[in-house]
Amino acid sequence: MKTVIQRVSKASVTIEGEKVANIKTGLLVLLGVVAEDTQEDIDFLVRKTANLRIFNDENGVMNKSLKDCNGEVIVVSQFTLHAATKKGNRPSYIKAAKPEIAILLYEKFLSSLEKELNKKLQTGEFGADMKVELLNDGPVTIIIDSKNKE
Repeated sequence: MKTVIQRVSKASVTIEGEKVANIKTGLLVLLGVVAEDTQEDIDFLVRKTANLRIFNDENGVMNKSLKDCNGEVIVVSQFTLHAATKKGNRPSYIKAAKPEIAILLYEKFLSSLEKELNKKLQTGEFGADMKVELLNDGPVTIIIDSKNKE
């Protein structure tokens, strides 16, 4: 399971011309799932997402977490995070979980993060053609792979 976590001043998701998610200060989280992912991967990424100290404190130092600043969150499923690009120029998505597995893991991630933050999240729509707009604050972008805990 991989996430791309972006600290944002604002972000939104639009599907077929309708804005389905809209936040101000917080995180835009892109989530990619593989079939081998488990609850352990979910738990690891939920803890990291909720507790990463990437928001500024009163001294302008990145010392506060999403929990500390009560930020908002949009989570968007993104199978392309598992693109294989070693051969040729057309990415392969063979590593990405099939929808019947990915949807369950995506939903478990959402419910676990909601529980951790004690708030409702905003989301895109799994499998939809989404237009994601954001104002990356910093910019701050963190990539976390639950299979490569560096």
